[in-house]
Amino acid sequence: MVALITGGSSGMGLEYARQLAEKGYDLILVSNREEELTCAVRDLSARFPVKVEGRFQDLSLPGAADLLFDGCRSRGLLPDILINNAGMFFFKELEKADMDRVQAMMDLHVVTVTRLSLLFGLAMKERGSGYILIVSSMTARIPAPGITLYSATKAYLRSFGRSLSYELKPYGVGVTTVCPAAIATPLYKIPSRLLDLGVKTRLIHTPEWLVRRALRAMFRRRRVVSPSFMNVWLPAIIGLLPGPVIAALWKKLK
Repeated sequence: MVALITGGSSGMGLEYARQLAEKGYDLILVSNREEELTCAVRDLSARFPVKVEGRFQDLSLPGAADLLFDGCRSRGLLPDILINNAGMFFFKELEKADMDRVQAMMDLHVVTVTRLSLLFGLAMKERGSGYILIVSSMTARIPAPGITLYSATKAYLRSFGRSLSYELKPYGVGVTTVCPAAIATPLYKIPSRLLDLGVKTRLIHTPEWLVRRALRAMFRRRRVVSPSFMNVWLPAIIGLLPGPVIAALWKKLK
C-alpha cells in the first residue's frame, strides 16, 4: 500500500505522512523544500518500518501534475491514497506586484490539484479502488478581502472534490474534501505565542487533531468534512456582517 502526499515535508503534510506510516503505508512525499524533505524522509524511515521516498518538485509550475504522474507510473508506483495537501497563503490587498504569486496560487491550488486528482483518480478507477483527499479550507465559505484569491481557490476545491466524489464512488474510489478551520501550522505565519494561546483555548487545533479526523472521514468515504465548531459559527457570523462593516474592518486591517 502506497500513499502520495503533496506538501509532505512539514505541517499537516508531514502529519499525514506520520499517521499513514503508522497504518503501514509506504510513502511518497512531494515538496519544493529540499532540505525539509530530506529530513522528513530520514526521520520517517527511522521511526517506521515502511519505505519512504521524497520527490523534490515545485507543484506550482506548469505541467507539474503530469510530470509527477508520469514519474510515478513509469516506476510502477501508482498510489492507493493521494493526499492533495500542498498549498500557499498570503494575506494582503492584491496589487500588480503580486501577479506572480497570484498565478502560482491558482496553479498550485486549482490546476495541479485538478490534474493530479484526475490522473491518479482515473488510474484508481481502472483498478477499482483508491482514496483521494483534497485539502480545502473553512475560508471556502468566507469570501473576504485580504484572502481574496485564497478563499476563491479553496471554494473551487470544495466544489470540485464534492462533485468528483459522485463520479468516482461507483468505481470504488473515495474522494473526500476536508475544510480545516484554524490549524497550528507555519503556513499562516502567526506568532508562536498566539498559536500556543489559540491551541490552549481550542480556537486553533493541532495538525494531529485535524489529520486524525480527516483520515477517518477519508476511509469512511465521506464527501466533505469540516472539523471544529468554528466551521459552524465563524462563516455564519461573517455572513451576517453588512458590507459597510466589512469595508471598515478591512480599512483598519490592511
